Amino acid sequence: MRLDDQRESGNFQDDTGRGGMGFGRGGGGGLGLIFSLIASRFGIVGIIVLALGYCALTSLGGLGSGVMPSSSVSAPSGKSSLDPTIQHFTLKVLGSTEDTWGKLFAASGSRYEPTTLVYYSGSDDSGCGAAQSARGPFYCPTDKKIYLDTSFFNELSQRFQAPGDFAMAYVIAHEVGHHVQDMQGILDKAHNAQARASDTQGNAIQVGVELQADCYAGVWAATARDSKGQSLMEPGDVEEGMRAAMAIGDDTLQKETQGRVMPDKFTHGSSAARMAALQKGLTTGDPAQCVNLQQPSVRA
Repeated sequence: MRLDDQRESGNFQDDTGRGGMGFGRGGGGGLGLIFSLIASRFGIVGIIVLALGYCALTSLGGLGSGVMPSSSVSAPSGKSSLDPTIQHFTLKVLGSTEDTWGKLFAASGSRYEPTTLVYYSGSDDSGCGAAQSARGPFYCPTDKKIYLDTSFFNELSQRFQAPGDFAMAYVIAHEVGHHVQDMQGILDKAHNAQARASDTQGNAIQVGVELQADCYAGVWAATARDSKGQSLMEPGDVEEGMRAAMAIGDDTLQKETQGRVMPDKFTHGSSAARMAALQKGLTTGDPAQCVNLQQPSVRA
């Protein structure tokens, strides 16, 4: 990606020097293992964990994950461990999303309010409860922040075999997509619909939310421009994004962790569906095209 002359966003928070937040990678009994099997990917929205509950709204009873917000916040206990190269790159991507969505919102007569990117290492507190690296990057609508343990980029490159700067940018842009949905009221509507739905129906609703965020990531990439009005995209970027979308599809992850595909348990969409959603955003550059995205039938 061509990010050399992009400004860095100032909307970030570095928590990498903080101590443990009370929930380690294996915190919450068996939750750590479960998270590592089914939630080690981006796009969890920060509010959907295990049973698709919005843990930011603890009044939903059984839909929640059982991991509630910690009542204590640890003071900084050490120096930042944030890699400056990663910081500069991700903040340039975030700055570009702010500029791009700012223009898109203005074109529709509204105002875009930026999200904040929180860097952490291992575990942290969020407005939606414990942030754990095993959950992957996520967006929390309660505090309007994105939580990122940058070690996920190593996992994306090594475990998921999806290296590249655009693959990393896709991670950030997808979570920003959830912030856009939050501003549009889409997350609230999805939450209300899930509260009235069965587990299978709730999963399908969540898939639609995730596919739209993938599409929004593509819209950003298609419309973002540098100071000279040139696209930020370079040859090979689209392929990097497609590899990442394929690697974190539900069917691919289910095969890896369970040896079989269970379409009724999809919460983010199959590899094919995620690739198609990203491609739609990249091709159209139009957020209005990122609606009613559904998971096609998948054979178990």
